[in-house]
Amino acid sequence: MHLRIALPLLLALAGPAAADDTVFAGGFQRAWVAGYHVGYQRDLYPNAEIDFSTITHLMVGRLTPNANGTVNTHFDIDASNGPIWARAAATAAHAGGAKAILMVGGAGEYQGWVGAAAPANRQTFVSNLLAAMDDLGYDGLDLDWEPIQTSDQPNFIALAQALRTQRPGMLLTVPVGWVNANFSATPDPFFASIAPLFDQINVMTYDMAGAWEGWQSWHSSALAGNGGNTPSSVESSAEFYRRSGVPRARLGIGIPFYGTCWRNVNGPRLFGGTVVASDNLLSYRNIMTSYYSAGVRQWDAAASMGYLGSSAPIGPQQCNFLSYDDEQSIAAKGAWLRRNGLGGTIIWTIGQGHIPTLPAGQRDPLLQAIKAAF
Repeated sequence: MHLRIALPLLLALAGPAAADDTVFAGGFQRAWVAGYHVGYQRDLYPNAEIDFSTITHLMVGRLTPNANGTVNTHFDIDASNGPIWARAAATAAHAGGAKAILMVGGAGEYQGWVGAAAPANRQTFVSNLLAAMDDLGYDGLDLDWEPIQTSDQPNFIALAQALRTQRPGMLLTVPVGWVNANFSATPDPFFASIAPLFDQINVMTYDMAGAWEGWQSWHSSALAGNGGNTPSSVESSAEFYRRSGVPRARLGIGIPFYGTCWRNVNGPRLFGGTVVASDNLLSYRNIMTSYYSAGVRQWDAAASMGYLGSSAPIGPQQCNFLSYDDEQSIAAKGAWLRRNGLGGTIIWTIGQGHIPTLPAGQRDPLLQAIKAAF
């Protein structure tokens, strides 16, 4: 769902449990915190101001694939300034003790992926990806192919295998879609087959609700509490991938630094609402400066999510129900992840959580919450 908006994967929770059923209370290696940082939001969070004490990986976007195996390096800026910005981001990450990973693709780039990964173009594509990674000073690649259709799976596997073979020590990560828990299809063995090829398989557990047929209003990134008319949660999505054969240590979850604005409903589990804004417009920064007040902030204990709810419209987008992650929900997600022994989390995007008007040292409240929780 990166770079807005892909349809949710309509997958399911069923079938035998994976071999790694043990739930760990602690004692495993430090969780990764991989923050996406994209060119079109570069002014929200300048490279020089990023707090690298809060993240382990900087995921910089984005390269885009062309069907002939070439790649574009404009980073949604331009052909000259994009690479300059991306190289500076990698340099800043390394200076701060973090790894730097290039995001490849994103929503809207499907046809480029299909052509570039096809047998006739695959080696050209691999060579171009590795050349860009080396030229810009990165440690690995994030293969953001959205969506990976069943017919695409052989070429995706072959692409990942080629990258891993030609550069065994590189970091290789992949984001995957969240799960609709109402569907009863068996676990997908595709994910077990790709797990050995990737250092991280991260579930994009955000934008997990909408005014879709049969749905009630629901949180954009609920940790728990999914039901028949609200069939999404971090727990249920992660469980699907675990049962599909992804080891806990390689499985991550997603945390959005933005919210979702609903009108005509003033809380979760209600029919009749409409979604009018989310990513970019509803950044955490904008929520805190233009929407938030203590009097309308509420906590949904079943979902482990905070939200703003009001019969009177709130803020520029005139929201009645605004679902978003805050320090309390992040603490709950971190505690759950540690209890269950998962590998880490991704953030979309770190720039949306930066509040430059706050005093120095207090400008990244969500990153500080993630540092404490994870």
